Amino acid sequence: MADVIPFSCIRPCEDRASDVASLPYDVFSLDEAKDEIARHPRSFLRIDMAEATFADSVEKHDERIYARARTLLDEAIADGTYVVDGEPHYYLYRLQAVDGRSQTGVVGCSSIDDYLNDVIKKHEKTRADKEVDRIRHVDTCGAQTGPIFLAFRSDGTIERVIEKTASAEPLYDFEADDGVRHTVWRVDDPADADAIRAAFEATPALYIADGHHRAASAVKAGLLRRERVAAASGGRGESSAANGSDRNDGGKQGFADAVPCGDSLESDHFLSVVFPSDQLTILDYNRAVADLNGLSSGEFLDRIRERFEVGEAAPMPCKPDCKGSFGMYLDGAWYSLEIKDAYRSSDPVAGLDVALLQDNLLGPVLGIEDPRTDKRIDFIGGIRGLEELKRRVDGGMAVAFALYPTSIEELFAVADAGLLMPPKSTWFEPKLRSGLFIHRI
Repeated sequence: MADVIPFSCIRPCEDRASDVASLPYDVFSLDEAKDEIARHPRSFLRIDMAEATFADSVEKHDERIYARARTLLDEAIADGTYVVDGEPHYYLYRLQAVDGRSQTGVVGCSSIDDYLNDVIKKHEKTRADKEVDRIRHVDTCGAQTGPIFLAFRSDGTIERVIEKTASAEPLYDFEADDGVRHTVWRVDDPADADAIRAAFEATPALYIADGHHRAASAVKAGLLRRERVAAASGGRGESSAANGSDRNDGGKQGFADAVPCGDSLESDHFLSVVFPSDQLTILDYNRAVADLNGLSSGEFLDRIRERFEVGEAAPMPCKPDCKGSFGMYLDGAWYSLEIKDAYRSSDPVAGLDVALLQDNLLGPVLGIEDPRTDKRIDFIGGIRGLEELKRRVDGGMAVAFALYPTSIEELFAVADAGLLMPPKSTWFEPKLRSGLFIHRI
């Protein structure tokens, strides 16, 4: 049973939504964030990535950064940029890509206990250093500002509510700079809200599609607040919030900042958008490598042929059209690769195309043993197209590989097995915007 509840939302007033909506902080470098804020001074990125409002000399985890994020958020609420919907509601959030693809999810708050008890399933390992930053941001701001992208297998109930609610006038409807259209409705009918709640209660599992670090950080920030409240009431608050990351009280917000929600705390749930899985699109996540590991091009091709069928060199881009097939750009030419049957696998992880490439080529031939840490490999989201692979190699890298996208069912299979995907296995597009929904904790 999944616990996804309505919440009292802090959201932009109707005429400011397009100004504040921002891509997630983790898709920007610091320089890119500074440029984005210069172009869009109201962008929520200045709150989500407040270090971009400081000089480069200020250390990334300086306490002043988190304090400024809270100040900027409080000022945006005070000046009317944001309004507070006092009563708890669900919201519907539709993203329509430039090519017409559309996905509509329910905005609500998911249980941190569901995360801890594996009702919310994960497929990616998180890094402690990245968690610390978001724990401090959430805790100091007293708010969750970036929704976690979840998916589930729907029985059609949610879609019926979506169809009904989406016939009404939306709260927001705007096109972002990248051409993606964002539309938001509030679910005002209590019967529809009850149907959504019941549908999730009948759902055995939710899956993190994107936002593992944000989810882990929201959970650990919630556990810290439980611990503080327990300590203040004389109990022995025990928390796993510091497991895997340093314990940190951010801007030293006290337990009194913890917002009650009935018999629990608002921080017992985290901001999420939950999408029916059949609406989602995963794009390819491609690779480029800086050198051939000391091999000549001929030697490299000979090594590849040990485990792959290699097509003839061609001038046109080679886009994989099925599992187990790959495109490769080398020395100004494209090659098709197909893994030989003897090296395929039925294992949920080893059978993924990203794993087949890693285990049969990147590792044994190119010496990329740990793609998480090896500086010789770059990862390129499929949204950039195959031309970006050509550009990287023509610009100095040695070889690039185009992959067939991981499917949502493959993601579910890995998560259901309690396993982890290789790094950079999925690229979801379009990206959720931050700043449209804020959950005060």
